[in-house]
Amino acid sequence: MTMSSSPAGATPSAGSPAAFEVLDACHRQTIVMLERLSALVDGLDKGGPDREARGVAEEIIRFFSQTARQHHEDEERHVFPQLEDSDDPDIVQAVLRLKQDHHWMDVDWRELSPAIAAAAGGRGGYDLEALREGVEIFLALSHEHIALEESCIYPQARVRFDSAALKQMGREMAERRRARSARKANSGGTAS
Repeated sequence: MTMSSSPAGATPSAGSPAAFEVLDACHRQTIVMLERLSALVDGLDKGGPDREARGVAEEIIRFFSQTARQHHEDEERHVFPQLEDSDDPDIVQAVLRLKQDHHWMDVDWRELSPAIAAAAGGRGGYDLEALREGVEIFLALSHEHIALEESCIYPQARVRFDSAALKQMGREMAERRRARSARKANSGGTAS
């Protein structure tokens, strides 16, 4: 199962108010990739990764190194600014927490990714118990983060965006994805 860098094949098109659909699709894809990450680590107990597990590890690396980071950038550019100056202190606090979560998820991923890369390459040299513990922390933070966004922040942001703002958000998200795709194609597939 190969995941594209656009969540569930969703890309906001210029002029389309589909930006939140892309963000929602990325959450669904994130949950799938978190499940796959957990299963990968569980499978490492049975010995070195087989060919299929190495492929899954490569997909996980691509997703959390590229797609998830792009998703966080979209939220920080478009969603969070709409809510940071809210009159509701709970909303403001939630946005601040989510921004901090992005930082910690990035830190956590940078700590996990070398071991996942080793698994993807069929190499050892990583501490399986430390990897398991790190993945558990990453999974918990990611699930809590998504739940807060979907239950509180996205609904609040949706009511604050008018049609023109949604279209602009979709255009900007689409343009960044096109630019990344072009950089990736020009660099032989390694740009993020």
